[in-house]
Amino acid sequence: MSKYLVTGGAGYIGSVVAARLLAAGHRVTVLDDLTTGVSEAVPEGADFVRGSVAQAATLLDPGYAGVLHFAASSQVAESVRDPEKYWRNNVAASLELIAAMRRADVRTLVFSSTAAVYGEPERVPITEDARTTPTSPYGATKLAVDHLITGEAVAHGLAAASLRYFNVAGAHAGHGERHDPETHLIPLVLQVARGRRPHVDVYGDDYPTRDGTCVRDYIHVADLAEAHLLALAAARTGEHLVCNLGNGEGFTVREVIDSVRRVTGRAIPALVRPRRPGDPAVLVASAALARERLGWRPRRTDLDAIIADAWSFAQEETP
Repeated sequence: MSKYLVTGGAGYIGSVVAARLLAAGHRVTVLDDLTTGVSEAVPEGADFVRGSVAQAATLLDPGYAGVLHFAASSQVAESVRDPEKYWRNNVAASLELIAAMRRADVRTLVFSSTAAVYGEPERVPITEDARTTPTSPYGATKLAVDHLITGEAVAHGLAAASLRYFNVAGAHAGHGERHDPETHLIPLVLQVARGRRPHVDVYGDDYPTRDGTCVRDYIHVADLAEAHLLALAAARTGEHLVCNLGNGEGFTVREVIDSVRRVTGRAIPALVRPRRPGDPAVLVASAALARERLGWRPRRTDLDAIIADAWSFAQEETP
């Protein structure tokens, strides 16, 4: 049994990872300021500290085996409007966290990064050697943290892994998406199914894809959590391992909407809108390196099953 600090552990992904760590027999401390997370998402059995990432300096000691870092601001559009917030919350806070880990002699870090660091890809599926040209301050700040981690690994022997991925979906053990505002496609379509929205917007139906709508990668949140636990075990002193995570194929916007119709049995009105500037036709990440280095393979790849889990969670939420 080991002890881990999970920053952002009251959020969607962090709470599932915290739950999986507890299920594996570990002790977990969740650090979250609840700006976007909710206290109800903190899994039973975890110690909860409400506070910013800076407070890690008062929590960490050599008894911690590592840190899993999820706390971040993550809205692309907001990052364009308010870049300072993203450089402060994502980069400056991560710099403080890494320094606190060094002082406390906690030498293992798994960072929840993003495939947004690649910007508009030159080829798909996207591999780790693709050019990193983020198109938003959100992606740029996540890339900056990756550079921070690399420097710490080289200079001070940190054992680290960054996991980059696009869209996470589904639910696990009572933990699901609770974003406000909601910007992710699957929960938006499920809001239509619940009568909370009149329709879903489809931005462009003339892309060079199998049905004219954009193709996006979706990973079940439980598979993503498993990757983070495997990354803890794979981290090596003085190395910063960067792995992309994806299902290898992706689904179109229309396929997602049709799946929600099948799973819920509800009508889902869809309105086609003009393309949004900068939306690539296909965003799919290659998980070949994750298979090689982590032994990770996504097991929950059926779209209907992913949406069924998300739908079960959505129905438990307050109307």
